[in-house]
Amino acid sequence: MIGRTEGGAAAPRRRGPVKALRWYHHAAPATEGGPVPHTEATTLSSTVSSLPPTARTTSTATAHTGPEPDRGGWLRFSPVQPLFRARAAQRLAVLAYHGVTDPRSFGAQLDRLRRLATPVSVHDVDQAIAEGQPLPPRSVLITFDDADRSVLTHALPELTARGIPAAAFVISELIGTDRPFWWHEAAFLARHGGQARSLRSHVRPEQLLSRLKALPDPDRRRSLHELRVSARRRPPGQDQLSPEDLRALRDGNVAVGNHTLGHPCLAQCDDSTVQAEITGAHQALTQWLGEPPTAFAYPNGGYDPRADTLLRQLGYRLGFLSDHRLGPRLPVHPLRISRLQVDCTTSTRRFDTILSGLEPAVQRWRKGPAVTE
Repeated sequence: MIGRTEGGAAAPRRRGPVKALRWYHHAAPATEGGPVPHTEATTLSSTVSSLPPTARTTSTATAHTGPEPDRGGWLRFSPVQPLFRARAAQRLAVLAYHGVTDPRSFGAQLDRLRRLATPVSVHDVDQAIAEGQPLPPRSVLITFDDADRSVLTHALPELTARGIPAAAFVISELIGTDRPFWWHEAAFLARHGGQARSLRSHVRPEQLLSRLKALPDPDRRRSLHELRVSARRRPPGQDQLSPEDLRALRDGNVAVGNHTLGHPCLAQCDDSTVQAEITGAHQALTQWLGEPPTAFAYPNGGYDPRADTLLRQLGYRLGFLSDHRLGPRLPVHPLRISRLQVDCTTSTRRFDTILSGLEPAVQRWRKGPAVTE
């Protein structure tokens, strides 16, 4: 709209809706079904411009230790939500969980998915690609990264009770141990006086993870060693899954996939490390399961072309990102399938806007892709 300045001159036309359309047209990849209609982009611009400060900085990073704040849940009442929901009916929603801290909340989310969506399995996705036939409308695939023990103890019973399939991606070198995830260990060590000289400057605990992920992998490993040596306390153990547990998941209709040996940032690794991480995990899973895995989730969710080449050589058919996007019902790039970041404590209102694609679109507009573990 055209406004007036104090002197009476016409103020510049607000360009939010136009920028919204241009941004969504160029930011959304071709595999997402093309640009948003002009009316939808205009309404999205109005929605985003009215965001409260807390909603503007919403992150989908996981590892919550308590109930998640209902940040962005108000988007469910936005006039653009029905448009996004209708468009999402023709998309594939792959949900990326980590641990399940609240079985009751997770069960409620599963009940909602059964009412509003069509749960599918890794096999269903693979078969759709092989046959060239799109998955049913409103298809949803549930996945878990890192294979926290709660996937077995909390998630599996809820999934089994409802007959919903899923997939769990395993950090293979932790199987059968009591070692914590390295990012949990690093945070604990930093809180207890650990210092890493290789970081070259003081880092607050809340900044540590992003700083470590930005390092070349040898430097990340060196920093972890320095944190261990200098910290006043050692972190408590973390009861990891066993090979028997992996077979129990598989037998419970939870496909077990590769998440590398030690969960490095592949983009920060040299070629030999990428090969060792993927091939070593592949061999271990093949031995434990009696059959080779065919699905892979990129650590930290970032695509790596070297990994793509190696995965094809090893016979992998599906690869999953953590880019907080919906994808096509017939994936165009089977080793680059988009996923949405969710948590078992995500509120119902925000859960709905994530499934519709509205919350991810707003997040990309405001601050770019999420950082995940």
